[in-house]
Amino acid sequence: MEDWFNRKIKPMLAVRGKPFSSDDYIYEIKWDGTRCIAFVDVGKKRLRLQNRRLIEIAYRYPELDFFDFESQNAVLDGEIVVFHNGKPSFPLLQQRDHVDSRLKIEILSKRIPAVYIAFDVLYTASDGWIMNLPLVERKKILDELAEEARRVTKSEFIEGAGVEFYRKAIEMGLEGVMAKRKNSTYQPGKRSAAWVKMKKRKTLDCIIVGWLEGEGVREGKFGSLVLALKSGDKLVHVGQVGTGFESDFIDWFYEKLKEIEISKPWFEAEFKRRVHWVKPVYVCEVEFLEVTEDGKLRAPVFLRLRDDKGPDECTVEGLYGLVD
Repeated sequence: MEDWFNRKIKPMLAVRGKPFSSDDYIYEIKWDGTRCIAFVDVGKKRLRLQNRRLIEIAYRYPELDFFDFESQNAVLDGEIVVFHNGKPSFPLLQQRDHVDSRLKIEILSKRIPAVYIAFDVLYTASDGWIMNLPLVERKKILDELAEEARRVTKSEFIEGAGVEFYRKAIEMGLEGVMAKRKNSTYQPGKRSAAWVKMKKRKTLDCIIVGWLEGEGVREGKFGSLVLALKSGDKLVHVGQVGTGFESDFIDWFYEKLKEIEISKPWFEAEFKRRVHWVKPVYVCEVEFLEVTEDGKLRAPVFLRLRDDKGPDECTVEGLYGLVD
């Protein structure tokens, strides 16, 4: 018998696009969360949560009541989200993402609890693997297995009216909308044009390759982070980000950066202050206004670390809006 519970699955990914309407697509909210595949064994009360990098993260979210949500064993695709005033919160999610202490996890699970929003199902005990079924059929199966739970729910969707749905989502202060072709199969690890993300903000995931020494209140810490993208085997400089950090994050992340400091520079560039280079381990998401003519990000703002994304996924193609 196949060991469905321990299978490694990379989630299907979307391309970026502009708002559109089509009767061939369904539309759902794009949640600002941590993407992960959920392996739920209802009978044995076992749970695995696997992020995009195939790292197990279930231990961080003990409050997620999957065994109440599912009527049978299943593998789901969805997002872990932390809400504040009815909307997803980046800063609060960040607090949950970087905690390993059992005591802190227990405290945070009560103080800022997360929700898992399921938008796809890849396997059920009764149907087996269903990734080759059309999306609309997988959605029906998800409806059938879903039951009332406090911290796990399913993503609602509409058909056809994508432009209007996107407009309303942005008015509500949400990140954007996902458009998914009704007859699309699930393609693990593939970035497919069958799924289109329509986002208000220009954001990019970048590799952190160094830091500039801070001044004033940040003296003795980092003032800004040096950002890069991969181009073949090389790292290409795309600028620095010095805003968007919370003070607690600066203190915590500065210690992490010192652990991976190296002496050899990644590229030649002029900096106003001393640069400390680091191994290309961490990925962060930044918001920016535009890309300048020399390939730098204009007015970038730090949004969050991306524990679920590896440096190899951050390429120069993303700089020009081809992928995200």
